[in-house]
Amino acid sequence: MRVFLSTYGSRGDVEPVLGLALELQRQGAEVLVCAPPDFAELLAGFGVPMVPIGRSARALTQSAPPPSSIPEHAAELITAQFEVIGEAAKGYDVVVATGMLPAQAGALSVAEKLGIRSVSVTFQQLTLPSPTHEPLALPGRPFPPEVTDNEKLWELDAESNDLFFVDGLNSNRVEHGLAPVHNIRDFAIGDRPWLATDPVLDPWQESSRFDVVQTGSWILPDERPLPDDLIEFLEAGEAPVFVGFGSMPMRSTTDTAQIALEAVRAQGRRTVLRRGWAELSLVDDADDCFVVDEINQQALFTRVAAVVHHGGSGTTMTATRAGAPQVVVPQAADQPYWAGRVADLGIGAAHDGPTPTNESLTAALKTALAPATGVRAKEVASMIRTDGTAVAAKLLLDGSR
Repeated sequence: MRVFLSTYGSRGDVEPVLGLALELQRQGAEVLVCAPPDFAELLAGFGVPMVPIGRSARALTQSAPPPSSIPEHAAELITAQFEVIGEAAKGYDVVVATGMLPAQAGALSVAEKLGIRSVSVTFQQLTLPSPTHEPLALPGRPFPPEVTDNEKLWELDAESNDLFFVDGLNSNRVEHGLAPVHNIRDFAIGDRPWLATDPVLDPWQESSRFDVVQTGSWILPDERPLPDDLIEFLEAGEAPVFVGFGSMPMRSTTDTAQIALEAVRAQGRRTVLRRGWAELSLVDDADDCFVVDEINQQALFTRVAAVVHHGGSGTTMTATRAGAPQVVVPQAADQPYWAGRVADLGIGAAHDGPTPTNESLTAALKTALAPATGVRAKEVASMIRTDGTAVAAKLLLDGSR
């Protein structure tokens, strides 16, 4: 069987797809991944073939284009998908589409044009309309403060998504002989979307609107050993606190690193600092901080006292599965949701807002480092499913939707 996996976004959008690709390969399927060019080296390192698409996701994130340019960027990406995926996916049996909404809608449209079965996947439930939660506001399109009814908010969300994305999608669909769509969000979701999250960390409440298939999280197994010098640092004293913000460019990288180090030191702990896309760096030459770049976080998080991070779905899952207490400093999008889930489960603290101060981060770390939080984090870790990629692969290979 030949499976085409399409995504566009940050590492949190790409790594789960890579995890599924490896499981499909293990079960004998032929796979091809379509992703931003930033991740060509990552996929090549795992022996997974890839076709690059669109601009650098990192460059786009760091440039923070104004909301007014979003329709243009989206239309450009969708056009590229019709060109790139339209050629690369020929002869495949199924297209799995995830990532940013316009990318997802574009990939599904190409599958429709090619007559290929398709599956729509999301890595967090906040994109799925439901009366139990409100949608995420799009950049430059805040919801009116007087509107509090979730159903009405989801109607406004559909309007915003159409305003940003539907023209770019429909111009390509019509050009390629497809009928235009009138609600790009619902088109991208489909009737039976897959939710690739853990039911403990991200419990889905049944909805009459969609037949949601919750597969469990798609975990990319990481068997890389930790560097010898990092192991030496870890073993030289009490378990340190990890600080890293993944693919998020923090507003003030120097201040963030300094604030984090001071807050960790106030708890009598050492720090492992990850540079990430925020390019965090040492602020002094003290020997109580170790800086890492690309690292096996699955292994590292089992050896730290707490994890301070941005609240990406992947990092939240990795820390939860490792049984590490967390401090989530959410920056954007779905990250406040994950921060809330960490707090609700009692496995860490949700920082109030994206910009930590010494006082606010110190208070959050006290919660995370409390003995009761550590006990609860280990308890929840034992409940987390690890078979998400196997479940998804079986559904794909059996032809189920």
